[in-house]
Amino acid sequence: MIKLKFLPILFIVILSCKSEKKEEHPTETTEKETPEEWIVLFDGKSTEGWRAYNGDELPPGWIAKDGALTFDTELGLEQDYTGGKDIIYGAEEFENFELYLEWKLPEGGNSGIFYHLKEGYGGPPEVAPEYQLIDDENYAKIHDLTSYNKSLGYTEKPEELKPLQQTASDYAMHAADASKKTLHPVGEWNATKIVFTPEKVEHWLNGQMVLSFVPWSEDWYERKNSDKWKNSEDYGKFKTGYIGLQDHSSPIWFRNIKIKKL
Repeated sequence: MIKLKFLPILFIVILSCKSEKKEEHPTETTEKETPEEWIVLFDGKSTEGWRAYNGDELPPGWIAKDGALTFDTELGLEQDYTGGKDIIYGAEEFENFELYLEWKLPEGGNSGIFYHLKEGYGGPPEVAPEYQLIDDENYAKIHDLTSYNKSLGYTEKPEELKPLQQTASDYAMHAADASKKTLHPVGEWNATKIVFTPEKVEHWLNGQMVLSFVPWSEDWYERKNSDKWKNSEDYGKFKTGYIGLQDHSSPIWFRNIKIKKL
């Protein structure tokens, strides 16, 4: 039996232990709103609604595990990459929206989030804008980027990961502001928000807006027609489409995936 005179001390010790136990990176709320405004795309258990791009079922490797929508695979090298098993939320297309999700990557990992995605193409990058997810710090140390970057016209330090290829950038179109980025280390959760309207697109990372641009503006078309997408006639032209997640030969974990129509 514990004597009463020791109870206050025991109570303080218990409270101290509890205060030290914190969630790795708790779910961030985007703003004050009612839950019914959000459409949950993944509830942590069921993969209902998700399927392969240009397919009827989830490709092998994509599973719900430990509360995350996961691509369970070994890390492949960039120089060996020939295309992946990308997936879409095929239950509904979205036009103007706020998309929120959390994600984490392994060391050397790579993935992406697509929107306004249409099927019938060789792969999502041909047609859909991409919010880039990548291990900014270690990717170029593990993978050989030289050949790929030279094919894009990068002759100066082609072995480096370029700003347009880094996390939270509009891939190969608009670079995220590195001075505003807080990117958690590999293996830890990050929070992403994408807000799309015809007036402005916003990319958020861990509670901070790191990029904004105007879609289909004169500047947008100049960028599209001068770089990677100059020969992709339909890139970024659709005003509605599916949400997609990329397999780029890397393990990837997503959770708390939800969307709100604007």
